[in-house]
Amino acid sequence: MITVVGNLKGGTGKSTVAFNLSIWVATRRNVHVSVYDLDPQATITDALEIRAEDGHTPTITPQHFVSQLGSEGKYTEVIVDIGLSDNEAMTAALQRADRILIPIAPSQADVWSTQRFLKIIDKTCKSASKPEVLGFMNRSDTHRAVRETDDAFDALCTLEGLTMLEQRLFQRTVYRRSFSEGMAVFELDPKSKAALEMEALGELLY
Repeated sequence: MITVVGNLKGGTGKSTVAFNLSIWVATRRNVHVSVYDLDPQATITDALEIRAEDGHTPTITPQHFVSQLGSEGKYTEVIVDIGLSDNEAMTAALQRADRILIPIAPSQADVWSTQRFLKIIDKTCKSASKPEVLGFMNRSDTHRAVRETDDAFDALCTLEGLTMLEQRLFQRTVYRRSFSEGMAVFELDPKSKAALEMEALGELLY
């Protein structure tokens, strides 16, 4: 299955999600994982290089050419991190996706950005077998009194062509640390709230 992780708006945490999910699938499902880093910022590539240098296993070597996407075979899970500055690569990845996963931060700007992204997906994927499009709240507020996450979630549930997942990832420092350590949050701090969140998201998706 090809899962494309993307969003039009920067700062939604898509690379963090793609990195953690790739390690989760490799360790929890024990299957071969192919990661495509199609974002010119190459954040996942940096994190995976640190992982390999520090000797953490399993190691994953990222791919960077969209032309190879789809040639992995049925026993490989594929996770794609797309960037916005390479429109050709983004279009090709969306067209080959089995599902598109959209991390969405809790703000009105992110709701508007998601609306525009859904229009791009609809325009790009015109075939009869359109990919499944899933959204979830990322970098959610941890304080119960703050309503922005719930308000954004309610607004997103009204958008046509998008299925919102109940599972959320919250704004936690360990997600930033996981990149610099080359480790998934559930490896870095298995008992943390972030680890439990990522475990639940992985179980839901895979």
